[in-house]
Amino acid sequence: MPTGSLVTFEGGEAVGKSTQVRLLADRLRSLGRRVIVLREPGGTPLGEKLRELVKHSPEARGMEPMTELFLLCASRTELVAKVVRPALEDGTDVLMDRFFDSTLAYQGGGRGMNTQIVRQLIDWSVGSIRPDLTIWLRVPPDEARRRLEARNGGNVAPVDHFEEQTAEFFSRVDAVYCELVATEGHRFIELDGSSSVDSVAARIWTVVASRLRL
Repeated sequence: MPTGSLVTFEGGEAVGKSTQVRLLADRLRSLGRRVIVLREPGGTPLGEKLRELVKHSPEARGMEPMTELFLLCASRTELVAKVVRPALEDGTDVLMDRFFDSTLAYQGGGRGMNTQIVRQLIDWSVGSIRPDLTIWLRVPPDEARRRLEARNGGNVAPVDHFEEQTAEFFSRVDAVYCELVATEGHRFIELDGSSSVDSVAARIWTVVASRLRL
């Protein structure tokens, strides 16, 4: 049985990843392909608890960067072992809203952690699993901030500790993504996420259909 494909979506905050993951999943399913959609951190019962802790818990504000890194990699270890690897081996396509590139960008770049340590922990958590295609949705900082304010208007959404980071933090995150596109172009592609939802979805489909030979 052929293995499934792993497509990951990356980017800063409020760039539209979740929407585009859902639209791509719908289109792949319309072709008769089996698809699962996952998010990081999360995707397993334990992972979802760790997600709540890292992103939303008051106790997590100001945690040590190394603590944050360990928690994210713990969630990923569970996800890869219990969901991602079995699904791919079963011929199911896996679409992910963030994967290990987010850790390189946010913890390695944003937090300024030692890149060698970050990569080593990532390698331990994912083993041989690597995306077939990674789509980086890039939105200008001013537009991303506007989207965040609109999404979180009225304080309806829970506090997200990553969304609270400074412009300098996200500049460092962006720099790492730029580096990944430059050095890993065999799997990484940058797309402008500031256009309409339908326009972005059409560009994503063109790339996915070509790279995965659909």
